[in-house]
Amino acid sequence: MDIPALVRRQRDFFRSGAMRPESFRREQLRRLEAALLADEPALLEALRADLRKPAQEAWASELGLVLSDVRHALRHLHDWMQPQRRRAPWLAWPARAWVQPEPYGVALILGPWNYPVQLLLSPLVGALAAGNCAVVKPSELAPQTAAVLARLLRGIFPEEYVAVVEGGPEMAEALLRERFDHIFFTGSTAVGRAVMAAAARHLTPVTLELGGKCPCLVCADTPIEVAARRIAWGKFLNAGQTCVAPDYVLVERAVAPALLAALPRVLRAFYGDDPRQSPDYGRIVNRRHFDRLIGYLNQGRIVCGGQHDAAELYVAPTILADVPPDAPVMQEEIFGPILPVVEVADLDAALTWLRDRPTPLALYLFTRDRRTQARVLAATRSGGVCLNDTVLHITGKDLPFGGLGESGMGRYHGRASFDCFSHQRAVLRRGFTWDLPGRFPPARLSLAALKRLGRLLLGR
Repeated sequence: MDIPALVRRQRDFFRSGAMRPESFRREQLRRLEAALLADEPALLEALRADLRKPAQEAWASELGLVLSDVRHALRHLHDWMQPQRRRAPWLAWPARAWVQPEPYGVALILGPWNYPVQLLLSPLVGALAAGNCAVVKPSELAPQTAAVLARLLRGIFPEEYVAVVEGGPEMAEALLRERFDHIFFTGSTAVGRAVMAAAARHLTPVTLELGGKCPCLVCADTPIEVAARRIAWGKFLNAGQTCVAPDYVLVERAVAPALLAALPRVLRAFYGDDPRQSPDYGRIVNRRHFDRLIGYLNQGRIVCGGQHDAAELYVAPTILADVPPDAPVMQEEIFGPILPVVEVADLDAALTWLRDRPTPLALYLFTRDRRTQARVLAATRSGGVCLNDTVLHITGKDLPFGGLGESGMGRYHGRASFDCFSHQRAVLRRGFTWDLPGRFPPARLSLAALKRLGRLLLGR
C-alpha cells in the first residue's frame, strides 16, 4: 500500500468539504450501524476465533457498545455541531463571539487486540461525527477480527474517506511517518511513548489510551461477598485482558481472610469447578502473552487456579496471596487472569502504597463510608474512579474516559469523542461602525488614565 498517496487522497477529500454537512455525517454513521448489524455473526465468530470470547460477552463489551456509541452520536450530533456563544471582550464592543467545533482533518486510529472491535470503531464514531477522514489500523494480533473489520469498512466507505490498513508493526511505523491531523492510539504505555515521539515530528495532537496497574482498595466495612463478585467480574472479563481490569487488590487485614475465601467461591459460581470447560471464559491472545503470564504464577501463594495449557492458551482464573511488593507481578501490568491480593494494615498503609506508583487508568474503592471515599479521591490520582464496583464507569456516555500521566492523555466516549476529534475554534465578529476612542496611536491618555480604564474594561 502506498501510504503517502493514501494520506494525500484523504487530505484532498477533506479539503473538498464533503463531510462538513450534518446530513453527510449522519448518513455515514447510519451506514456503519447497518453494516455492524448485518455483519454481527461474522464479527462474533471472529472474536471467538481470536480470543475465544463468548458471544454474550463479545456482544456486550464490543458490538453493543459500538452500536450504542453510534446511536448516541446520531441522537446528539446536531447539538454537538452548534457554535457555543461566548462573552465578547469589552475592548471589541460592539461584537459577538462564539466557539465552533471544526474537524481536525485526517485522523489516524491505531486499534489494540484485546477489544479489537470496540476500541477501533468507538474512536472512529467520534472521528466521523466530528467530520474527519480516517485511516484505521486494526491489530494484527487479532487477525480474524481484523479481516472482518477490513471487509466491513471497505464495503461501506470509499478509501479516500475511511481507509483500512492491515499489517504488523512495520505498517504502523510507516503510517506514523506521515503527517496526520490527529492520532488516536490504544495500547501499551511503551508503544504509546513511541507513538507520541512520532507525532512530535509533525506536532500532531494525540490521544493515548494506555494501561497501567489499576488498584482496587477494599476497606474493612465492605460487604465482602458483593465486593468479591464485582471484583472478580471486572478482573476476569476477557480473561483479564482489559486495560481497566483491577490489576491487584489492597485489602485491610481485618477482612483479608474473608475476601480470600470469597473470591474462589465466586469463581466457582462464575465458571464451575473447571473454568477450562466453561463457555463463559476466554483465552489468552497468543503464546508470547501466555508465557509471560505463566512466569507470574510462582511469585506468590496460589489460593485458587494456577492451571494452564499452552496448547489452548488457557490460564485458569488465579488468585495469588503473600506476594512480595517487589515481585514482577506487582511491578508490571498483568493484563491476564491473575489477581494478587495484598493485605495492608489500614487505609493509611494502602494510600502510602499508592503514593509513589505511576498514575493508573482506573482506581477502585470498596467502602460504605462517604468520608473514606472523599479522602481517597483527594489523596490519589487516576484516569477514572469507580466506587463500590469495577469497570462500569467506562460505559457511561456522559463520563469521559481516558488516562492521566503514564496511563494516557485525552478523553473520549459520548460528547467527549466528538470533542476529541474537533478543534474548538474561537471566533470574534465585529461590524464597521465604531472603535474604542484612544485605541489607535497617537496615545491620548496618560499611563495612569489607561490603567484606570483597563481596570474598568478588563477587570481587576
